Amino acid sequence: MQTRPATPDDVPAITALVRAAYEKWVSLIGREPMPMQADYDEAIRDHMIDLLFDGDDLVGLIETIQHPDHLFIENVAVAPQRQGQGFGRHLLAHAEGKARTLNLFALRLVTNAAFASNVQLYRDIGYRIEREEAFLGGIAVHMHKALGDVAD
Repeated sequence: MQTRPATPDDVPAITALVRAAYEKWVSLIGREPMPMQADYDEAIRDHMIDLLFDGDDLVGLIETIQHPDHLFIENVAVAPQRQGQGFGRHLLAHAEGKARTLNLFALRLVTNAAFASNVQLYRDIGYRIEREEAFLGGIAVHMHKALGDVAD
């Protein structure tokens, strides 16, 4: 597996991957999840997007935003045929490494409560629920993971 930063030339592949990865949730929540609605030409300029390849195949991506006190995970997407193979966990670990490199000691993300398997995955790897709130007819789950000192 190899990870590299996305470039503007990657926008079509990013858009296709995200749409495919989130398609399964549309019928569950009755709308396209927010990552399916994003403008990736804009995201590639304003956020950090890292692509994960298995050989020549794009299998996933993670989109992050640096804040003064944490790294925010905007989006984690894995190709549908590659889900359940550890690529999501790999991308989340990559984000932890990036946060440490940036001298940030926390990660934050927001997910939909209807995505119960995702909420459980995040909990399994150390994320804690900070709060839940109504959002577009569903429940947004705000999660946080403290990383401790870089020397840990």
